Amino acid sequence: MAGVVVGPAPSQRARVFRRRARRVLAGGVLALALLPAAGCSLRRLVVDRLGAELARGGSAWSSDDDPRLVADAFPFALKTLEALTAASPGNPGLQLATCRGFVTYAAAFVAPAAEAAPAAEFVDARAAAQRALRLDLRALGYCRSALELRLPGAAAALARAPEAALDGARREDVELLYWTGAAWGSAIALGTDRPELVADLPAVRALFARAGALDPDWGAGALDEAWISLEALPAALGGSPERARARLERAVAKSGGRRASPWVTWAASAAVAGQDRAGFRRALESALAIDPDAAPEERLPNLIAQERARRLLERVDELFFAEEE
Repeated sequence: MAGVVVGPAPSQRARVFRRRARRVLAGGVLALALLPAAGCSLRRLVVDRLGAELARGGSAWSSDDDPRLVADAFPFALKTLEALTAASPGNPGLQLATCRGFVTYAAAFVAPAAEAAPAAEFVDARAAAQRALRLDLRALGYCRSALELRLPGAAAALARAPEAALDGARREDVELLYWTGAAWGSAIALGTDRPELVADLPAVRALFARAGALDPDWGAGALDEAWISLEALPAALGGSPERARARLERAVAKSGGRRASPWVTWAASAAVAGQDRAGFRRALESALAIDPDAAPEERLPNLIAQERARRLLERVDELFFAEEE
């Protein structure tokens, strides 16, 4: 995902949203404070149930039509998830939810600030990119903890023998594999000047490969979209323009053509890498042609992807050396 630049002042709707969220969560915190005498098991049960409700997220977030509102509310939700995870460190579902939240926030609302910054504002762009990198690394820590809880030894083994490390994964682990790969891959993309991160690229490939082997249709094309950026890499790093295009076509087909993000991902990675200016423009126009209201459950991701598409179109002359034929 990628999204809008987060402004400094929260909107009125965001303030109302946060006040309501605080009241709900305050009730949960009060309940936790009253539980010690009842025993740790009951306390853990409340934590896990409250965390499950927050982690579920669902249409309350993805169907929203106001990216700014969600951007303003997201940090409070993330810190709440972190607090719950600290209270129940052995809960892999909470670890995964916290990882997913940080990856999403970084990709949708932090990294885009770097992409949107004019060339003259290099310092600001660099600061935004470094912040997004730190958030992705924090996310990766939570996903690696969840992976260790679900598949003991797998997180460490990924660095030594990536393919064999995930032999024990099952279909119910696909979501965890995907988000671990998303956190790791996003960190690598933002930290290309850090060799120790780039060296982990085989682990990212292994995570997505194992997830695809277990459930190739998971996420309605999300796995294929994840592969687009990997296949856009140079051949020396295992990329292939033809495979990137094939992944785009699969992602669009599996999503029923309802998602703008596969088009934007392909344009920003494969089209730029191949200096395909005409393809870049066509892909972004395809993303912008999608009606966000046609699929309410995809409304927010589509609005965020379309905002990124507009920014990329504004930068076309910076991204391509040759004029469009």
